[in-house]
Amino acid sequence: MAKNPGWKVVFAGTGINLALGILYAWSIFKTAIEKDLGWDPAKLNDPYAICCLVFSFSMILAGRCQDKIGPRWTATLGGVLVAIGLALASQSRSYGVWVLGFGVLVGIGMGFGYSSATPPALKWFPASETGKVAGIVVAGFGLAPLYIAPLTETLLKTGGLQLASAFYAGFFLLVVCGLATCLKNPTTPAGAKSDSKVASGISLSPSAMLKTREFYLLWLVYFIGAGAGLMVISSMNGMAKKSMGDYAFLAVIVLAIGNAAGRVVAGVVSDRIGRKATLLIVTLLQAGCMLLSIPVTQQGHYALLIVLLATMIGFNYGANLCLFPAFIKDLCGLTHFGVNYGILFTSWGIGGFVLSRVQQMLKASSGDFRSSFIVAAGLLLFGAAITLFLKGPKKADLA
Repeated sequence: MAKNPGWKVVFAGTGINLALGILYAWSIFKTAIEKDLGWDPAKLNDPYAICCLVFSFSMILAGRCQDKIGPRWTATLGGVLVAIGLALASQSRSYGVWVLGFGVLVGIGMGFGYSSATPPALKWFPASETGKVAGIVVAGFGLAPLYIAPLTETLLKTGGLQLASAFYAGFFLLVVCGLATCLKNPTTPAGAKSDSKVASGISLSPSAMLKTREFYLLWLVYFIGAGAGLMVISSMNGMAKKSMGDYAFLAVIVLAIGNAAGRVVAGVVSDRIGRKATLLIVTLLQAGCMLLSIPVTQQGHYALLIVLLATMIGFNYGANLCLFPAFIKDLCGLTHFGVNYGILFTSWGIGGFVLSRVQQMLKASSGDFRSSFIVAAGLLLFGAAITLFLKGPKKADLA
């Protein structure tokens, strides 16, 4: 492992994602906003939902920048934008300012940082390790709540939303911009060293990718899988409050552990049994978790079951964040990977925006999460059916 200098790039990318994963602690921010700022309950998820949407669409421009000017400066710009957005939010109680700061600026910054972490890491390793490497890098994003959840609880109790937001603005600026200096592409991609046929045989431009059937099937399944996961993540703290009280943030933490583990495990497994089979398994498992969540969250005294379900929901959701970049690399190659994955990633943002907004409206009207879980489970079963029509790459492409 130590002989390949690409591992330094892998761990730098993981660290950047570890900072940018503040998105997954939104449910804790939301609880404080609901209590202290007095927003309309139906709008509590809006900054988060808009952040997801902006994050995903900014990935297209960020991916192009990463492909053209390299990962270092693209990630640095991302760190600066995230810091500005959080600093702006820290100075206001206004819904509009939080939408601009957390929703728009943080969303753009995340897009630039996230788009710069995985591509350079993949270029240092052969195609047979795509799933594993992608899983390790994106695991950082999923692991973030392990420290952000308890730290945010402490900051909120100490100085409220203003202190928490201001602290993260400065902290993430230093971390992201510092680690960005370690991101670099190899002179010759690893695939070219081990198999020149792989290096030259797959290179689809964005326009060519958009002409394939596989892209649209992948987009729809990603929309469903990501949207269902983000719907739960955005409200996990509130879902667990009834049975876990002040320790509800622990559900956010175990969801994060599952999220990160799903990215690594799914990556390794997909290198062995294929992306399609792995995606089908996690989509079906996620549908089952949504259905099991209905009685558990309704009763309110099954703390252990809530923790276990949070872990599994996080695991299955996290698997998507590893599988889909691997799908795009297999389908299109690495030449235009940044912008190609950025285009596919719009499904993640639209899914998060639509389903988290729907979930909040259903919760506001019904008072519980039952209808949200039913909708998510139905969509996931539909996504599993779509997965059956995906065609995997030829074995020669993965040599």
